[in-house]
This record gives sequence, C-alpha cells and structure tokens, in this order.
Amino acid sequence: MTVEAAVAEAFREEWGRVVATLIRVTGDWDLAEECAQEAFALALERWPRDGVPRRPGAWLTTAARNRAVDRLRRRTKEAAKLQEVATLADDHAPARDDSGVPDDRLRLIFTCCHPALPLEARVALTLRTLTGMTTAEIARAFLVSEPTMAKRLVRAKSKITNAGIPYRVPPAHLLPERTGSVLAVLYLLFNEGYAASAGADLVRRDLCAEAVRLARLLTRLMPDEPEAYGLLALMLLHHSRRAARVDAAGDLVTLEHQDRAKWDRGEIGEGVAVLEAALRRDRPGPYQLQAAIAACHATAPDAAGTDWARIAELYRRLARVVPSPVVRLNQAVAVAMADGPEAGLELVDALRDSGELAGYHLLPATRADLLRRLGRRPEAAAAYREALGLASTEAERRYLAERLAGTGEDGPGEP
Repeated sequence: MTVEAAVAEAFREEWGRVVATLIRVTGDWDLAEECAQEAFALALERWPRDGVPRRPGAWLTTAARNRAVDRLRRRTKEAAKLQEVATLADDHAPARDDSGVPDDRLRLIFTCCHPALPLEARVALTLRTLTGMTTAEIARAFLVSEPTMAKRLVRAKSKITNAGIPYRVPPAHLLPERTGSVLAVLYLLFNEGYAASAGADLVRRDLCAEAVRLARLLTRLMPDEPEAYGLLALMLLHHSRRAARVDAAGDLVTLEHQDRAKWDRGEIGEGVAVLEAALRRDRPGPYQLQAAIAACHATAPDAAGTDWARIAELYRRLARVVPSPVVRLNQAVAVAMADGPEAGLELVDALRDSGELAGYHLLPATRADLLRRLGRRPEAAAAYREALGLASTEAERRYLAERLAGTGEDGPGEP
C-alpha cells in the first residue's frame, strides 16, 4: 500500500474519532476540524520519510492535539482548555460521561442532535464532523445547493457554541426527544457508505461498518426503542450484500444480477431476528418498514422469487408514514415489478412532473429502465443521458453508459 493510500484509509477510518475527541476537549468545532486537517496533511509529509505508524489513529490524534495546543497558546485567556488538551492521552482513549457511554463519536451525534437545532442542520453537522464529508457532498445528499448547506453548517456550529450545548449523551428521560434525529444521522451515515455521493468507489465499507457499530451502541442505550432495532436490522440486511454489489472492476451489479452466494447469511439471519424483535413491540415505524422490505429481498431464493406485491404494499405503507419523493420513487419501482412497467412509469412520470426530484439522477435512471423494458428505446436513451449528466460516482456513470449503449441509441442525442 502506498503512503497516499494509507493516509486515505486513515482518513476514512479515523477522521470522525480524531475530530470528535478534539471537540470534546476544546469545545471548538472549527478548531477541531482545522487541526484534524493539518494532522492529515502532516501525515502526507512525514509518513513517506518515517513510515506508516503502527497505530495511525493515535498518531493523527497526537498530531492534531499538538496543533490545537499551538493554536491555544496564542489565546492566553483559554489557559484552562490548553491544559486539558495538553494532557490528552496519546492513545486518545475516550472519556465517559454520566451516561456511561465511552464513545466520543456517539456523544458527538447526540450533541449535534440537540432539539435547539433544526433537524436538517443536526444531520448535516454530524455528517460533516463525523465522516469528513465535504459541504458539497452533504449538499448533494440533501438535494440543496452548496452555499445553502455551508450557511446551514455555520449557523449550527454557532448555535451550539452560543447556547452552550453540552457535549454528552443526555440523561435517559431526554433521550426520546433526540431519537428521531440520531436515527436519521446514522441512516444517512450508512447510506453515504452504501452508495457514496461522490468519488471513484460506490461503496465505502468503513462508513457502513461505523454506522452499524453506532447503531448497535444505540440499541444498548435505548433497549425499548423499536425503531433503533429497526434501523439496525435495515443496516444489517443491506450490509449483508456488500460483497456482491460491485464486480472485480468496481462496476455496479444490480440486485437482480448479484451472486447471492456472496451474501452474508449470518448478517441476514441477524437482521431478520433483530427486525422480528422490533416488530414484537407492535410500534411499527419507517425504519422497521424499510427493514421489512430489505428482508423480502434478502430472504428470497432468487430474483424471480422476490415477493414484489408484498414489497409494493410495504412501500405504500411507508409512503403514508414518510411522504418523501424518494420513497415514492422506490414505490414506483416495486409497482413496476409487481404490476408491469407501464404502471410504474405512470408513477415515475408524476414524480418528474412535480419537480420534487429535480437533479436526482435516480429519477431519470429509473424512468430510462422502465422505458427500455417497454421497448421505447429513443426515449430510454434520452433518459439515460440525463441520468449520466447527474450521476456523481464513476461506478454509476459506467453502469449508465453501459445501459445507454444497450439501447442502440448511444449517440450524443439532440444538442
């Protein structure tokens, strides 16, 4: 592995831990991010000469801590914080708070999910600090412009600082008011790993694994919350297919063509068991419904044996609970599989006409696939070209280009 690759891997695995630790001890979000960035830049400079350290995370935390010490020395009024940062252990072992949760990253999520912050700001801020996602990547995930997202992040950080929001998991009686936000954060964290919003890799397994780990922590923290279990089940069932989602060349393999022998049957079994435990509480919610959909796919013997009528019904129920255009798009796909492409296309065209998913590449990609199945190749090609222009990962672009070529209409199209 090259040094550049080692630093990139360390960024994926350690960014959230380094930033969360520095936020805990300094209380300064911008300082934590800046010092973490400087630590990774220093790694690019030092590791080629000294070699990749045995424990990259500890090295990076120490380097970031030293940068924070240097910065704080210039602020004499912050002597107390300087002493706290200077005594931070090199092994960056997390400190416990009165919740008994020994994980800086989980405390970071609960801090970001304080009810004083708007919901979208809570999720965006956590993704920025925990994963190192750029503002542009988060903006794409939320389907908003980059300047809009930048302003949202600045306001959220200022609110935490000015309101003196504590960096901790709240006591048990306050957990319910933040549950929805925390679940949303973990879900988006997993989704960014499961289908990266940008870059060469479609799947970022490190983010998926981190989201699963934090979801497990959350179920232990909130053992009576069925939606926490529903989310964990959903993650496990999706994560079970990770080895089959891309081929050796890194190209996307759609669900119907995946080699089911590569699916992790242990994770599928665990996911189904966790889902059943959640459903026994008789409080179904959106994550449990999505997990039930994922279970239909994961337990089907093959693509032809998938119960698409059941999946379409589950999506109808989900759309009533979560009136999201993305949910309605997925519902349209299920309807197309259960009742035929014409029925699905009618729903997709209604979504397109509403403008709710403008700029979302999966809308024209889905429409293209349905048009292709109906034999309307010129229209399918035009829709594939539209999707190609919107797709943000190389794997998705390669997949769409291949589909476009399959229409026999892969010329440039109309100007």
